[in-house]
Amino acid sequence: MSDKILFVDDDAHILQAFQRTLRRKFNLETALGPEEGLRCVKEKGPFAVVVSDMRMPNMNGVEFLRQVREINPDTVRMILTGNADQQTAIDAVNEGYIFRFLTKPCPPEVLGRALEAGLEQYRLITAERELLSKTLAGCIRVLTDILSLVAPEAFGRALRVREIVARLCRELNVRDSWQVEIAAMLAPIGCIAMPDEIVQKVFRGEALKEHEQLTYQTHPRIAYDLLSKIPRLEQVALIVAYQEKLFDGRGFPADLVSEDAIPLGSRILKLAMDWDDLLQAGISPEMALAEIMDRHGWYDPAVVAALRRTLNLNRVCVVREMKVSDLVDGLILADNVYSVNGTLLCSKGQEITPAIRFRLRNYAVNVGIARPIRVFVPAVNGPESLESQLTSNG
Repeated sequence: MSDKILFVDDDAHILQAFQRTLRRKFNLETALGPEEGLRCVKEKGPFAVVVSDMRMPNMNGVEFLRQVREINPDTVRMILTGNADQQTAIDAVNEGYIFRFLTKPCPPEVLGRALEAGLEQYRLITAERELLSKTLAGCIRVLTDILSLVAPEAFGRALRVREIVARLCRELNVRDSWQVEIAAMLAPIGCIAMPDEIVQKVFRGEALKEHEQLTYQTHPRIAYDLLSKIPRLEQVALIVAYQEKLFDGRGFPADLVSEDAIPLGSRILKLAMDWDDLLQAGISPEMALAEIMDRHGWYDPAVVAALRRTLNLNRVCVVREMKVSDLVDGLILADNVYSVNGTLLCSKGQEITPAIRFRLRNYAVNVGIARPIRVFVPAVNGPESLESQLTSNG
């Protein structure tokens, strides 16, 4: 914990006087002017207390201390000025979040008491933050330990999803990305209240019956109720609550929230979870991206574009509908193909071969195929064409 104090003034004689008067009692640094003061804060900080003159060239004390606050929010800030008009004091308190407003000349004992109070305030701030951080870390660790014991499949998925989320947050320059990463780890915590057979079916990729689907849809709400009771996890709880929400407003919870009104962390988490599901099903990254892009209205186009940038794929595919007569060897089926009477003709993921084309032509002529055949095809103009496609699809 820092006990360093920084004095900033544009008068070198005043700084020397502070050094002589206070250096025996306090760990003191000085800086000549606001520019040097900011350099000192960045290179030698954090400082427990920063004391600044008000009237300095190029930047006044309020502006200087506002920038100090942006660099080190916990630093206790004070103004020491020879121009103690009322407006200066108001600006200092309202804009610089000033702890003390002192006037020159300031008796050494008065200045010393103010510095002692500033150091004590800094200790209180940092001690409270440390306590909250340790408590929060402990709560998260307990919850993840419970998840790993009760639902190991969900925990394993959460670990994988967190890695994807971290990459997307970096690509999108997300502030407070720690909240999204914690949400990724705790998103499945509601599964501990689900029947085990439902959870197992979900992670095996099996279809759920209607009543099972209704039950499973409640797990984000259960997770929200658990997490929202923990201090400092309120935003994490909100991200988790909307983890299954589609960008166009469909999905769970069934409310009117859509698009940018959905928490950004939820939009990132939804894509990351679905991406992991596709990869775990054995689909290649190229085909998985094509599948993601074909789900119109599901995802935030900006987040999908960020995913594409992080993948750095040389070969990018999209999903297209084709007639049987247009099929060529080497294409990959994007869906199962059925006849009009429900017979499965070819499975999703199969490569088109001469034999498959012959079989599909026969069924198309003699029986009928249920719908146009959907296949993965290379993007016409490569990866850079995806941005416009994402926008038009979304």
